[in-house]
Amino acid sequence: MTYPVEAEEFRVEIRSWLKENLPSGWFDPGFEMSDEDRRVFNQNWPHKLFEGGWICATWPKEYGGKGLTTMQGVVLSEEFAAAKAPMRGDFFGDTLVGPTLLQWGTEEQKLEFLPGILKGQTRWCQGFSEPNSGSDLASIKTTAVLDGDEWVINGQKVWTTQGHHADYCFLLTRTDPDAPKHKGISYLLVPMRQPGVEVRGITQPDGTAEFCEVFFTDARCPKDNVVGGTNNGWKVANSTLAFERGQSATTGYRRFEEEYRLMLASAQENGAIDDAMIRQRLMQFYSKIQILRVNGLRNLTSALTGSKDMGVIALGATNKMFWSEMHKAAMELALDIHGAESMLVDVGPASGSWPGALRDKRREGYPVSPMVSSFFFSRSETIWGGTSQVQRNIVGERVLGLPREPQVG
Repeated sequence: MTYPVEAEEFRVEIRSWLKENLPSGWFDPGFEMSDEDRRVFNQNWPHKLFEGGWICATWPKEYGGKGLTTMQGVVLSEEFAAAKAPMRGDFFGDTLVGPTLLQWGTEEQKLEFLPGILKGQTRWCQGFSEPNSGSDLASIKTTAVLDGDEWVINGQKVWTTQGHHADYCFLLTRTDPDAPKHKGISYLLVPMRQPGVEVRGITQPDGTAEFCEVFFTDARCPKDNVVGGTNNGWKVANSTLAFERGQSATTGYRRFEEEYRLMLASAQENGAIDDAMIRQRLMQFYSKIQILRVNGLRNLTSALTGSKDMGVIALGATNKMFWSEMHKAAMELALDIHGAESMLVDVGPASGSWPGALRDKRREGYPVSPMVSSFFFSRSETIWGGTSQVQRNIVGERVLGLPREPQVG
């Protein structure tokens, strides 16, 4: 795809800003930061992004964004990805609840919550899944009952990423127990730092505890914190999930390209490249990365032209299925390249090389390499944001017109 001249001119502006504001030496080969330098960078970078106007830059100007066009937003994402520079203050705020508020929120809600997201001052988490309500999200049991000017919330959520750091949770609750399960749900913005909210980290095999379970016991939030209207939460939540699945159309493939290069280098170094099956699997990974890149361009073309082609509509579900299952197989390949030595903590690329690795968070007594950490994380990617099974049902039923899957019970 050939980008318009004005988009390429904007690219020059972004590239210049990154060179001026990233730490000295950032673009040098082998650049590494000390733990203290990384701490200072992580603390100061959201402020620099806000001052530059790059956080949520595609939002309308009246809500603090730059009002960038779709193409400008694409170029912005591409340049930050190419520089490996963090682009968000808070993923859940910038990418999920912020756009949801722009679409569904009242003017009062926008004025109250959007400034904190833009400045990187408010942290958010997503309260959707429950112990028995994951793929069948509409079966949630968490309740919210109106008590005067407040909702009183009781229930449990699980796999709440960054719940232990969040200031607010965008929460799905059942507000009408007598309505059909898709109709009696509301989307609430709930303060996390209050009595009645308990957050417990769920320790993973690599010792990290990024995911949490959250217990609500008579927790409260204001009556006016319903987004999109009472009992309309299912539609609002689907908008949020669409934002989650539709990000990084032309940049998402880049992290997989980096992993491919690392795998290829390792295979060449230790001789695994001489195995015909390893070579075949490497080429399968490479080929699928290119398919992902082309499908990203198709998504972009659809957004620019307003296409309603059914094949394009299916891309959201198929792309999520495609890349998550591709990456799961790729990380199995990464371990196979190293064989039994993969179990050693110092095998594989150094910390920071694997984009999917939950690095620098290893628990004392159970250290794993960044490569193995990324392997563990890849197992979850076919689940969060909609399981592969659910994505197949979406494509089969809503796009291909196949009969609905039989219900149990």
